[in-house]
Amino acid sequence: MTDARPHHLYVVEDDVALRDMLATYLERQGMAVTAMASAEELLKRMDRLRPDLVVLDINLPGLSGLQACQQLRAQGDRLPIILLTAQSDEIDRVLGLEMGADDYLGKPFSARELLARIRAVLRRVGTAPGLPVPGAAPVALGDLRFDPASRTLQGPDGARVLSTVEFALLAELVASPHVPLSRERLLAATHQRADSVAERTIDVAVMRLRKLVEPDPAMPRFIQTVRGHGYMFVPGGSA
Repeated sequence: MTDARPHHLYVVEDDVALRDMLATYLERQGMAVTAMASAEELLKRMDRLRPDLVVLDINLPGLSGLQACQQLRAQGDRLPIILLTAQSDEIDRVLGLEMGADDYLGKPFSARELLARIRAVLRRVGTAPGLPVPGAAPVALGDLRFDPASRTLQGPDGARVLSTVEFALLAELVASPHVPLSRERLLAATHQRADSVAERTIDVAVMRLRKLVEPDPAMPRFIQTVRGHGYMFVPGGSA
């Protein structure tokens, strides 16, 4: 028997009334919602628990929504993002889409319209784990090459198609080189349940993944342990 995991959304909006209304409405539609008031909090939380989609207001105090979107995309993060803009801010909408946002919605808007946009983006990007990533560049791991577009690990002896968990873990790690990723975030990437038992399964899954990609799994070069936190991908295998 498998557990159906609801889509987990981050709602980033500094207007308290709007933020609370959206969180309440989306939760009633069967989604899990974490609401926050700033882009700084969004970026801080990303390494702890990765959501399926972010609803992000452009006009935030401090770091703007546009800047946060740009920063995530510059790191190679493909997380789906829907921007909330003032109805008249056509320039911001164009900039947002150029920076990699998946959609935008002008204020004022109805919660039902936002829900429809969220569902459309989730259908379009496909948030199920293990889906190949079309157009993604291969990543070298010593003599091996990880190809996200074909979900394979290619080496001197041929290509191996990775399992769903193997692929989801490796894709999540290589997308954020030199960034320590928590067990929670890796769990979210594989769509496992976030409990203590499931957290231990990440350690087992990483151990198995190391047997595939490391020259010496006992002394990992590419997938390194970050004590008390999780794991980190190191391109080239250097510390």
